Amino acid sequence: MKQLTGFGDVQAAGAGVLRGALVGRPEPHAAGVMVGTQVPGDRVPETPSLPYVLVRKDADLPHPSMANARCTLRVTVWHTSADRAHDLAMLCQGLLLVHSGDVIRGVRPGTGPLPTRDPTTAIDLSTFTVLTNVRPVRL
Repeated sequence: MKQLTGFGDVQAAGAGVLRGALVGRPEPHAAGVMVGTQVPGDRVPETPSLPYVLVRKDADLPHPSMANARCTLRVTVWHTSADRAHDLAMLCQGLLLVHSGDVIRGVRPGTGPLPTRDPTTAIDLSTFTVLTNVRPVRL
């Protein structure tokens, strides 16, 4: 009989990695950063909740054997300027690429960082993707 397996919450794990790794970073573009898995409801230029890092799962491709899942995480960084958004996105990408843990066992670069503006608020942002390998868990 096959072993019943599943996978941990890679989106929450990715956000947790960045939350922990960004604490106390010396780079000025990382000061006061907040990390979450939902778009902030109050994202307007007047709201002092920048910088903000959003981690979302874009794709989930479990191997037929259920021994591994390949998941794409999309990370979006809102900041006070395009340069700061890019710099923080590069830092976040680097922090994810060196991570290996209980849920996420390995990370490779995907796309970006790519600069743009939030279409709702015109706040500068930068976005990138990483490709993760996720460990199975017994259910």
